[in-house]
Amino acid sequence: MLPTLNRSRRYRPGGPGRRLLCGCALLIGASLAGTTAAFDEALLTDADRALLVEAVEVAFESDLYNARCRSDQAGRHTENLNKELVSNYRMTVLDVLDDYFPEGYYRTARERMEQDFLDRLRDLGGCPGAKDAGLRDELRSRYDAAMEALAARR
Repeated sequence: MLPTLNRSRRYRPGGPGRRLLCGCALLIGASLAGTTAAFDEALLTDADRALLVEAVEVAFESDLYNARCRSDQAGRHTENLNKELVSNYRMTVLDVLDDYFPEGYYRTARERMEQDFLDRLRDLGGCPGAKDAGLRDELRSRYDAAMEALAARR
């Protein structure tokens, strides 16, 4: 004999009771997220904003260097920075790009940073010149300093 499905009135996946509960949870979560983000925003000083901009720029440059000169498309510097920002500042890299960069839009800011990096790379003589100039070590030390400074501001 085949088992039958439980079609009692108590359990109805996606029923009106469940939809109402999910809707209420989403409304409460959205209202709390909006208040928390506004509260955190008010606590940031100009030095904090400058540090966030520096951290995003150096993470982006490090990932670009790895992609162009080392064939490493992982983007781990930006991802690690994003984890730090989400856990301690309740914002993402995209939020920093949109809110604190002069361009005011993340795509425009990323395009500008990419063009600046490519100009710098060209001036150094491409990837071989960048390796000889120690660009990777410079980016790593800047990134480590920015991450340490962000961790110290918790």
